[in-house]
Amino acid sequence: MYRLLKMTLIVCLFMIFLFPTIGQTEQIPTLSASNALLMDASTGRVLVEKNAHEQTRIASLTKIMTAIIAIEEGKLDDIVLASERAVHISGSSIYLQQNEKIRLEDLLYGLMLRSGNDAAVAIAEHIGGSMEGFVYLMNEKARLLGMVNTHFMNPHGLDEDGHYSTAYDLAKLMSYAMQDETFQEISNTTTYKSAKRAYAWTNKNKMLTEYYEWTDGGKTGYTKQAGRTLVTTAKQNTFRLIAVTLNAPDDWRDHLALFAYGFETFEQIPLTVKGKKTYEHGRNVYNGYAKETVYFPLQVTEVDAVNKKVILYEGSPEYMYANEAVIGREQYSLYGEQLIEIPIY
Repeated sequence: MYRLLKMTLIVCLFMIFLFPTIGQTEQIPTLSASNALLMDASTGRVLVEKNAHEQTRIASLTKIMTAIIAIEEGKLDDIVLASERAVHISGSSIYLQQNEKIRLEDLLYGLMLRSGNDAAVAIAEHIGGSMEGFVYLMNEKARLLGMVNTHFMNPHGLDEDGHYSTAYDLAKLMSYAMQDETFQEISNTTTYKSAKRAYAWTNKNKMLTEYYEWTDGGKTGYTKQAGRTLVTTAKQNTFRLIAVTLNAPDDWRDHLALFAYGFETFEQIPLTVKGKKTYEHGRNVYNGYAKETVYFPLQVTEVDAVNKKVILYEGSPEYMYANEAVIGREQYSLYGEQLIEIPIY
């Protein structure tokens, strides 16, 4: 109860300072970050952006990619051997000892909560066969995810020429990673104790541990050249937002401001409702259904401006319906810009 009251008071104080006119008009917040983005996790709609496609250094936000590849390609109970290369890497550390044997799950918590560069190298060598082999996997994954302005040179994020990303690409990566339950659980953990350590690790993400009660994931980062970097996710009911800031001296305040703007200004509006649907096309009537209710973040002033267009495909609807094939799509646009397409089964 005390922790909840403390967090609520902190948020209120931040909001009073940042938004003195809140409740009257919502304004896009002024940010300390050189690059920033606020994205709806489910649809990818960008709600706020600032130099979001500019390639720049990202520091330990790199480890989001390291973690999701390790989760997908490895097994949590794998035993990893810490190499000389891993234990002698500079920067933040979980203090691995050379030839120490430790579970991959422990390394993932050390990677995400304490930002251990030694954990990143150990994971990379275990999953990729070598650090260079793992970096190849990182760049292949970035290509598959459509991260067109991203290139990795290492699994930890220490400054290196040719190692860069953008606020937009990192939001796409975080949106993908948060669909994995293991990644989500690790990213949302405040403290973790490995059986190999006498003490527990505490998450460095203060949005999660102190400042914002709806935070459910994220990763911190810092190098002298990159500055402070931060990705956080926050969820209210089914509405999850992803905030990214790069080179942000006041990143905690930036993220509080972004989430306040996003949750206050936008609502999750159902565009289509799960269930059976009937469509008329000329003299024909097509029977179909939507597999799920699809929500889209909209401002109140945008709701009436959304345009819906139904496109039905040629062929036998009875045959295609019986085989659960797609018989068409609902296409939604706003002021002439396409928002989303929803399949009709």
